Amino acid sequence: MSIDSDALFKALVPAISGPGGDAETGDTFRRIMASLTRFDHVVIFAYRGSEAPIELYSTFDPEGKVVYVTLYQAGPYLLDPFYHTARERRAGLFRMRELAPDRFFSSEYYRSYYMQTRLAEEIGFFVPLDGEVTVVLSLMRKEKTGAFPAGELALLRKAEPMVAALVSRNWTDLERRFEAERQKVSRRSRKAGGPKPAEEPTELWRGLKLTSREIAIIDLVLQGHSSESIGLKLNISTGTVKVHRRNVYRKLGISSQTQLLSIYLKTLG
Repeated sequence: MSIDSDALFKALVPAISGPGGDAETGDTFRRIMASLTRFDHVVIFAYRGSEAPIELYSTFDPEGKVVYVTLYQAGPYLLDPFYHTARERRAGLFRMRELAPDRFFSSEYYRSYYMQTRLAEEIGFFVPLDGEVTVVLSLMRKEKTGAFPAGELALLRKAEPMVAALVSRNWTDLERRFEAERQKVSRRSRKAGGPKPAEEPTELWRGLKLTSREIAIIDLVLQGHSSESIGLKLNISTGTVKVHRRNVYRKLGISSQTQLLSIYLKTLG
């Protein structure tokens, strides 16, 4: 795809004329990207710590928004490679396949959730901001559209500074919005008479009597890491990883990763 210079210059007008709201900024990003490459969907999330991401902009129809946004925010985001990369405060343009663990595309998370998206590829611009917030601007291509060509990816990488400037200029209040959302969740919890939501996903497993080592292993299993990959990350043998996995399954009274994911998502809810 060649650059549509007329569309690009028109898209840049609102970007340089002054800060805009979520919809205006998101639409500016969409129009700039459309002049450079072909895609089917755009979604922009802000991440901070383990808190549910804030949707800033998306192009989904109502049915698509349920899968890509509502269900995602309810808990599956915690297993998303994009979420973990955002927490690491990495900046740049990344492909999902570059960030995904070695068994991601055969994991239960992928089969039970990510496959519903029916995507051929997802790429994201990662823009860390002050206050531990990272904004991720994702471009998605459906299976019928195919993956992003190498030439277009190279062109998009050249656009990284422009995208980072657009985000920094227009999304300056995200810390305040996360705090407001945190307070809203706390008020709802108090009204319902329930406990305050856990700050970290690991607290969910501690409530089920798992050890710190078992929690670390199970989190990596659910993200899509193989036993070999987990062993390398935690500096333990593959055999030790498998022993811990068997112990977790025994403690939880389960026999499959499907049941493990089910417990995880129910606990989050």
